[in-house]
Amino acid sequence: MPLASLATLRVLSVIPPMTQLNTPYPSTAYLTGFLRSRDIHAVQEDLALSLVLRLLSSTGLKEVALKVESIAPRKRSQSLQAFVAQRNRYIKTIDAVIAFLQGRDSTLAHRIVSRQYLPEGPRFSSLDAYVDDETGDPLGWAFGALGMQDRAKHLATLYLNDLADVLKDAIDSRFEFVRYGESLSASQATFEPLALALAAPKTLVDEYLEKLTLDAINKHAPTVVLLSVPFPGTVYAAFRIAQTIKAHYPEIKIILGGGFVNTELRELKESRVFDFVDFVTLDAGERPLLALFEYLTGKRSQQRLVRTFLRDPETGLVRYINMVEPEVPFEEVGTPTWDGLPLASYLSLLDMLNPMHRLWSDGRWNKLTVAHGCYWKKCSFCDVSLDYIGRYETASAEVLADRIEAIVRETGQTGFHFVDEAAPPKALKSLALELIKRDLNISWWGNIRFEKTFTPELCQLLAQSGCIAVSGGLEVASDRLLSLMKKGVSVDQVARVTRAFSDAGVLVHAYLMYGFPTQTVQDTVDALEYVRQLFENGCIQSGFFHRFTCTVHSPVGLNPDQYGVTLESLPPVSFAKNDIAFNDPTNVDHAALGVGLRKAIYNFMHGIGLEEDVRSWFTFKVPRTSISPHYIQKALDQH
Repeated sequence: MPLASLATLRVLSVIPPMTQLNTPYPSTAYLTGFLRSRDIHAVQEDLALSLVLRLLSSTGLKEVALKVESIAPRKRSQSLQAFVAQRNRYIKTIDAVIAFLQGRDSTLAHRIVSRQYLPEGPRFSSLDAYVDDETGDPLGWAFGALGMQDRAKHLATLYLNDLADVLKDAIDSRFEFVRYGESLSASQATFEPLALALAAPKTLVDEYLEKLTLDAINKHAPTVVLLSVPFPGTVYAAFRIAQTIKAHYPEIKIILGGGFVNTELRELKESRVFDFVDFVTLDAGERPLLALFEYLTGKRSQQRLVRTFLRDPETGLVRYINMVEPEVPFEEVGTPTWDGLPLASYLSLLDMLNPMHRLWSDGRWNKLTVAHGCYWKKCSFCDVSLDYIGRYETASAEVLADRIEAIVRETGQTGFHFVDEAAPPKALKSLALELIKRDLNISWWGNIRFEKTFTPELCQLLAQSGCIAVSGGLEVASDRLLSLMKKGVSVDQVARVTRAFSDAGVLVHAYLMYGFPTQTVQDTVDALEYVRQLFENGCIQSGFFHRFTCTVHSPVGLNPDQYGVTLESLPPVSFAKNDIAFNDPTNVDHAALGVGLRKAIYNFMHGIGLEEDVRSWFTFKVPRTSISPHYIQKALDQH
């Protein structure tokens, strides 16, 4: 029976475990703000944070301890042995450590840095790699004589990582911060692994999640629940949440959407998905949700739904319905709201000591989008055929600044992470001028393309407006491969742009890639030499090498012949489809090269080994670099 009107709708948007612990994932804030702008009753809950706070509490650890102690001693992992040996210390300290990481008890830092307060498990062995040869201080190189709060935060993060290992080894083998159960869903051709996991007896983690779900339902009494699943590591928990709701409140309509759905479930045929949810929507959620809500209130027929999967009650088969309607313009999606989320309860973690890496896990950043999609949308490795990249829309600087002012008033937080695929330089310039004009004192960082539009003058302006860091794709530092990627930049250009940001006092992080089609060992060695020189010349302060993965929605996946590779056949797909294996005739052992690349960049970020021959980072023979040792310096001098 349809609901009477849109006014009778009560919409609850849920962030399922696991996502970042330092700040809310923004999808529910976007949706809640949009729905409220359309006078629809909308609220939100972060069950990812709630679950972690329930598990990592003195009460939770007492229950965990009972599970651990039921495991035969000979079957206990190193993490479990350390936990059992220090059980009482963990239970005694956990609530205080959580309060410290929430910023509610900064004076605890003195006890934490003493190394006498926290129990220490296997994760603390990583400190051995950091010992200062002169002082014997394991963290002296990173924090010096000062930085007590940061030093304590890093030690407390290692402590939590030890406990996460205990949860994984004793309670739920799928448990991880952020990547919870992702193998059940990532590029899984069938629903079977997820179905089996959902049919299995509940773990302690499942039991906690079930209680938290029911608490949220009882608190808000929703008629509709939106489950936003951005990553594979949120899918299992989202289905557990849906399973709980259907068991206790079958009348509640459940809608599944988010980044994972938009990327991997575009060819969904598995009807069992609809034992858990009622609808699955693709791409930007605003228009499909408005259509669904009109359908649920009897104001629209089923045939007029937008980008929506459902199960046909007569045939039992999955149907995809998409009546084409204009998208809600980016300027009209409303201002994100974090109302209802426990902003004071998020945990500022310090896992990576690199100052750029820490931005992802330390501090509570208001996440905001400068523009929808990517203005470049040509990169060969990117899912440019999908809406979240391919449809580019902007909002005026005045609208963006209004949103920023509203968010600061609501949250009291002035830090912003612009989460664009690549924030457009023209829009950033306009926004910077508007921020300066309004005298808005914010700090912001985000992802860009290292293109020539970012002149030294623009970089200085962005820094003046509050820019503290940028990240961008250098990918494979090779002009041949950058051209093949359609990246639209050259190594020389990247050097000049990154140096301009660095000279403006802005931290620069480079995304780096290896294993791209036709990449040779010589290409890889030369790319590492370019990277070494970029660090040496103060162009970048941070970087990360990741292995190229071919996806079915990227230009490489859509047109492999153009990149000299052949794709391997996929099994019949009824559920998730994204990654696809390929054969490269170069037959390079990229996995072996990756070990050396990651070791090199880890050391470069710490200022180590910048004078060494890049071949020294590999444990096997590789060719000498063909790049002049002064290439980057000359590129900078020519500007």
